[in-house]
Amino acid sequence: MEITDGKVHESKKANSYSFPKGSVVVMDRGYVDFKWMNILNSSGSFFVTRSNVNMKYSVIKSYRSDLMLESGILKDQVVTLTGESAKRYGGKKIRLVHVLDSTTGDEYEFLTNNMQWKPAMVAMIYKQRWQIDIFFKHLIQRLKVTSFVGTSQNAVQIQIWTALIGILLLKYIQKKVIYKWNLSNLVSFIRMNIFVKIDFWLWANDPFIKKKSPDKNGQFGVF
Repeated sequence: MEITDGKVHESKKANSYSFPKGSVVVMDRGYVDFKWMNILNSSGSFFVTRSNVNMKYSVIKSYRSDLMLESGILKDQVVTLTGESAKRYGGKKIRLVHVLDSTTGDEYEFLTNNMQWKPAMVAMIYKQRWQIDIFFKHLIQRLKVTSFVGTSQNAVQIQIWTALIGILLLKYIQKKVIYKWNLSNLVSFIRMNIFVKIDFWLWANDPFIKKKSPDKNGQFGVF
């Protein structure tokens, strides 16, 4: 993570990073920069993103089938960009997968440089990008990063970094324990028990006290 002021667009920071060969970079269309995507492609990394509405291209190959349609894939195309975009991407081929959302009826177009994945895999990979939005939702709602205790740059960064460390620890606990915690419940229960002297892992694995079975001997069990 890198913190900047609001004037710096995320895409400017994204294309300053390098990724190991074989990495899969998933981004929304606000990050689409064909020059950067060409660098990713040349370095052996894969990308999946949504195409811009005004993207101009020529179709080289187009695949359709009833089997693809059953899985929500309208068509799978190999295209070349035209105009300035073609220059920025080096005139290379790129893949365009058209997907139909069965719940909303909306059509989405996904761009990738991987020609081997099944089209449904391309759509599934992009869907994982929503984990970013879920992450920020947890960060804001569970750790209350909606207002700042201090307003100096140092104070703001301390609060952000503390929240990030906190969410990392909570996710680690959630994945490690046996009990299937909902993250919001885990946060609430930890707040309630934060000063209670108990074995944390014992409690996190089995948080609820089980009722003891009644004594079959009744009152005579006292003796």
